[in-house]
Amino acid sequence: MAKFTSQVAMPFIFVAVVCAFVPVFSVNESEAKSLWDTCLVKISPHCALNIVAVVFGNATINDSCCHDLVQEGKVCQDTLIRYIADRPTLFARETLYLKKRDDMWNHCIAISKTA
Repeated sequence: MAKFTSQVAMPFIFVAVVCAFVPVFSVNESEAKSLWDTCLVKISPHCALNIVAVVFGNATINDSCCHDLVQEGKVCQDTLIRYIADRPTLFARETLYLKKRDDMWNHCIAISKTA
């Protein structure tokens, strides 16, 4: 039951975090549904917050979130981060955010290979 609740709550938390960082966040309905169904269910709410904090802040990702991120997959990570980074309020630093995204991915792949 707790796992189901976590899986249901996580997408809501992720969307709330994204909206807090990006008030003008919007994707068309079919893209949002596709991302919801294929990407957001694979990662915990804690890790979603951690990933956003790493890319758009100065946090460091913990090892357990690295495993969740790798399970989510590179395509999902790239798509979700690009949606956030493309917002007008963040666009000027998009290159930095995409580099941080790629650095985080490479770090997580290395962590996953050692586990």
